[in-house]
Amino acid sequence: MALGALVALYIFFALFGNNFFSYDAFVNILDSSYYIGFMAIGVTFVIITGGIDLSLGTVLICSALIGGVAHNNWGLSMGLSLLIGVIVGTLFGFLNGVLVARFKLPPFVATLGSMMIAQGMGAIVSKVVTIRYPDVTSPEGWFKHVFYKTDNGFPIGIIWLLLAAIIAHIILTKTKVGRYIFAVGSNEEATRLSGVNVIKWKTIAYIISGLFSGIGGIMYAAAYTSIVPATGNGFELLAIAAAVIGGTSLSGGIGSITGTLIGVYIMSVLKQGLMSMNLQAHYQTLFTGIVVIAAVLFDIYRNKRATEVSDSK
Repeated sequence: MALGALVALYIFFALFGNNFFSYDAFVNILDSSYYIGFMAIGVTFVIITGGIDLSLGTVLICSALIGGVAHNNWGLSMGLSLLIGVIVGTLFGFLNGVLVARFKLPPFVATLGSMMIAQGMGAIVSKVVTIRYPDVTSPEGWFKHVFYKTDNGFPIGIIWLLLAAIIAHIILTKTKVGRYIFAVGSNEEATRLSGVNVIKWKTIAYIISGLFSGIGGIMYAAAYTSIVPATGNGFELLAIAAAVIGGTSLSGGIGSITGTLIGVYIMSVLKQGLMSMNLQAHYQTLFTGIVVIAAVLFDIYRNKRATEVSDSK
């Protein structure tokens, strides 16, 4: 259904939007999906466990800020600075995992606290100053050609996003990590009684989410150059919405990376399509909310039907 909705949206805007069916518009759709896509892939693991991660957006910005400070103020190379940003995101994921899995904090409360910590830490490290990454013409701007667009304008970011999605899909469907994450989300107590270390696997899910937020920070810096402290609030809602639209159940135990990626592009097409019809950004927020509610209602209906079928047997 998500794939059908994506195709229908694209056809609709191609017919009624201004210059929507063009190469430039297609590249804009890809460009606006990178950092949201990485966050959405990461949070899919968490939602499948039955949890939530509200810190995604501020962790992404915090990672990008600290990476920028490491390069601009600490004199570290660009490669090492980007790596530091990814490590920062991963550490926040570990913190969330420990708080939720080990200390049994509700995921909403734990990640809400982490969201505020990340926002404050980014502002403190950057001294509440906008951090600017090297532009594409400078020698240290090579990372933009690697992660955003090549010299000839090819949107290389889509390659990285698809590669990340493939790796995440393999982890989720072909490895012990994925099997146990699904098991925890389906029935945590039964999984624990069967001898599985639930604390370990829930923590790993949050670490993966933090890792992808850190990588998303690289993509954000490559696309936008200027990183403003105390921002990022709301990014996590877009990522969570993409996962839910793609079929990941907020009840846990159901989800796929393919569906999440489709959800990301539904939102990206919606954004660019509404712009092509000369509608402001708040219309995107309105219609995204409608789509999310519809996706959740469908998820409730799906779970209810599954329960009825199970009871009938």
